[in-house]
Amino acid sequence: MKNYFVTAIGTDCGKTLVSAILVEFLGADYFKPVQAGFPTDTETVKSLITDNQGTFPMTFHQESYLLQMPASPHKAARAEGIEIKLENIILPKTAARVANNLIIEGAGGVLVPLNDNDFVIDLATKFSIETNCKVILVANLYLGSINHTLLTINELKRRNIDVVGIVFNGEENKESEEIILKHSGYKCLLRIQKEENINKETIKKYAKMLNKADFL
Repeated sequence: MKNYFVTAIGTDCGKTLVSAILVEFLGADYFKPVQAGFPTDTETVKSLITDNQGTFPMTFHQESYLLQMPASPHKAARAEGIEIKLENIILPKTAARVANNLIIEGAGGVLVPLNDNDFVIDLATKFSIETNCKVILVANLYLGSINHTLLTINELKRRNIDVVGIVFNGEENKESEEIILKHSGYKCLLRIQKEENINKETIKKYAKMLNKADFL
């Protein structure tokens, strides 16, 4: 079983879209540890996956923290009188299978706060230490995204977190992609174009573009 933590350079970069593509591609389970606001990302991913009627259907696990307010997790939790604690976030196990891959979706970017002391990247670090979980980074290609992406990469490297590669999401920008890949040393796993409609066919289309060798 391999675990992959999907994070991004910011909010609304396409983590849920990429998570759905990875779940489809790997036939993986899905876990969103901290959800703030509705509809949930778990519901969204589940709705985008092709129905799996095989012997071992995919499992969409319950969130560790399900918060009402669509805000930064630390703010949403505080509004409900809750404190998010890393030790309470345990990776789920699937009893029905001998082993299965797990896609874990973070919240916002790597330095989004979970509480007064911990950030999303601390969750990725925890999983990396516990299960050798690897990160998949999602980057949009907007004006200023080079800076945001390289700052995110610097923080991942500072924490010695193993990164599988980058998924670029949005209109193609070869110059931005090239400079990011050059200075990060990471590989490009996938390029997602701007799509008018996101549905099961969209997910299947991009899942077919991924390379299994990148996830061995």
